[in-house]
Amino acid sequence: MDALLLFKALILGVVEGLTEFLPVSSTGHLIIVGDLLNFNDEVGKVFEIVIQLGAILAVCWEYRARLGRVAAGLAGDGVARRFVFNLFVAFLPAAILGLLFIKTIKAHLFNPFSVAIAFIVGALVIFWVEKKAFHPRIDRVDDMTWKDALKVGLAQCFALIPGTSRSGATIMGGMVFGLSRKTATEFSFFLAIPIMFAATFYDVYKHWQLLHLHDLGTFAVGFVTAFVSAFVAIRALLRYVAHHSFTGFAWYRIVFGAVLLVYYRAELFQAMS
Repeated sequence: MDALLLFKALILGVVEGLTEFLPVSSTGHLIIVGDLLNFNDEVGKVFEIVIQLGAILAVCWEYRARLGRVAAGLAGDGVARRFVFNLFVAFLPAAILGLLFIKTIKAHLFNPFSVAIAFIVGALVIFWVEKKAFHPRIDRVDDMTWKDALKVGLAQCFALIPGTSRSGATIMGGMVFGLSRKTATEFSFFLAIPIMFAATFYDVYKHWQLLHLHDLGTFAVGFVTAFVSAFVAIRALLRYVAHHSFTGFAWYRIVFGAVLLVYYRAELFQAMS
């Protein structure tokens, strides 16, 4: 088994896990890191599906008790049914737009320059939201109405742009529309479950012919490291939002975006010379 390939799988798994649920864009990081590691071919795209599944299962594990209660209460618990309905409502906008425009988005926006601009614009949005200091009216996910869920779902649509960050769009959108910092973060985690499972199954359907047994070791390393690092990131983010704002992530996005712009311009200049 190729040790270098396993090392690349480990790095990408950690990158996926650490960035998927932070407001810094896992897609943007994977595009860049995959490019730097020269692991962005067709097999690399399937690999991203596998590590994404590892990350989302970390959320399921972290909230397994809550999800178990919801599943058990669907028959007679109004709160559980409202929770599932809200997730469905929030899921729909991005799912519909994704199906309609994903090919166009991948063709024109999956590149370092677009990702860098999205990183910087996303940082400015975070600064704006934190400066406005919106007063929360909802302190628990269970207190959300379907209208609240729809608003967060519409905010999630911005995450179709690589580099924007799905978690960043939903958390900032939630805060703007009246969710507390902790509630917006938790709902972002829950909303990741249907949207990421749907994206994973769709990508597996589209690329199933690229799945080969000889890649099992590489995929296993990426899956496990994505699961573990995502679990750590989820716990850390929940502790962080209890006492801090998101401005630190905004500064990170600006620095990372600026580095990408330099990287992109150097690459473009080299190609032209």
